[in-house]
Amino acid sequence: MPYRLLHATLLLLACALAPATAAEFTPTRPVRLVVPLTPGGTADVMGRVMAQALTTLWGQQVLVENRPGAGGHLGAEVVARSPGDGHTLLFSTIGIHAAYTMYRRLGYDPAKDLAPGVLLAEMPFVVVSRIELPQRSLAALIAAAREAPGSITYGSAGNGTSTHLAAELFQSLIGGRLTHVPYRGSSQVANDLAAGTVDLLFDNLPTVPNMLAGGRVRALAITSPTRNAAVPDVPTSIEAGLPSFIASAWFGLSLPGTTPEPMLNAINADLRATLAQPAVRDRLIQLGTTPMGGTVPEIRAFFLTEQAKWGRVIAAAGLAVD
Repeated sequence: MPYRLLHATLLLLACALAPATAAEFTPTRPVRLVVPLTPGGTADVMGRVMAQALTTLWGQQVLVENRPGAGGHLGAEVVARSPGDGHTLLFSTIGIHAAYTMYRRLGYDPAKDLAPGVLLAEMPFVVVSRIELPQRSLAALIAAAREAPGSITYGSAGNGTSTHLAAELFQSLIGGRLTHVPYRGSSQVANDLAAGTVDLLFDNLPTVPNMLAGGRVRALAITSPTRNAAVPDVPTSIEAGLPSFIASAWFGLSLPGTTPEPMLNAINADLRATLAQPAVRDRLIQLGTTPMGGTVPEIRAFFLTEQAKWGRVIAAAGLAVD
């Protein structure tokens, strides 16, 4: 993670210092921002922050459209098949750009049919349990997952989403098994977790403080090397006894793969400028994330690295979805 944080810092500096591109992008009608997950989750919150800032920058409404399903691929395919004219954006995820190999029959190719716009931010995961779960620490959870494989359930935002991959990484590290219950979004899991329907959620940090405020769930650990100010009382996975469980999720904005390269670079410059605005940057930090950035070539290289990393997790777990 220290490397990732350094990488994010360098990307953000590049965002602030990069010269303006010769090409410009001026939308001529409202822009659609497809968030391929349910309202109320991390993606939805961050998508609306960017939509508001881009509306001001472009002088055209940027309208958020939630299209959940298939771990984000339902909405992603809608964007992939849209005209590459800059008027359709996708709120992109690990599941879309790095873990799509687990799907045997996607109707599109994320590597070819989507183009990078910008990396928005990265954030750690938090292991959250229902309040009645007998295992009140990460160590106790690990012991139970080893002693009674499959007896503890976890919900995710869907197959191949970051909240699914984090749990698979956790299981590979402890040598124990949990039972996966896929949903159509993190907000639905959070509701069932609070109601006691599922035992665990490996959630992205931004939505966790509100979950904890309700008093119906407990945070067992955060997957960052140091504690986070958004949840200062939550121990790190290192403190909780699993030092190898250091991981982060990331989100970005993407466009149809047919977007011409000059237009793509111009939109990338606008997105990086928006991300560097103090109000936007401070809001993302307030949510518990680390702002990123990146040029189009840098993001393409980042996607390849992430595909290799999460591909190993997918292969080791034997994950496959028809």
